[in-house]
Amino acid sequence: MPTLTIMPSGHKSDVAAGTTLLSAILAAGEKLISKCGGQAQCGACHVAINDGRKSLSKTTRAENEKLDAIVGVSSRSRLACQAQMGEEDVTVEILSFV
Repeated sequence: MPTLTIMPSGHKSDVAAGTTLLSAILAAGEKLISKCGGQAQCGACHVAINDGRKSLSKTTRAENEKLDAIVGVSSRSRLACQAQMGEEDVTVEILSFV
C-alpha cells in the first residue's frame, strides 16, 4: 500500500490506491478546506505535489479548468479532491490552512 506524506506536518499514512488526496488528508486528521464537497468547483483544496506526481490519476478537464483560474498555480499543483492515489508513494504539501 502506498504511503502519503503530508507537509508541512510530515504526517505519513498508508493509503489505498484510488483514494482521493482530500479523503486521505482528512482521514489522517489534517485540515484542508473543501467548500464544494469535492466537485472541483471551488479550488480551496489546491495542494502542491512534492514527490510522486506520476503515481496520481491524470488531471480531468474540470480540474484543469479550475486550476487555470487559481492564482499561484504551478506545475506541482493539483486539486486534492480530484487527484487519486496510485500504487507509488506521494508527498503532498497543503497550501491553505484552516
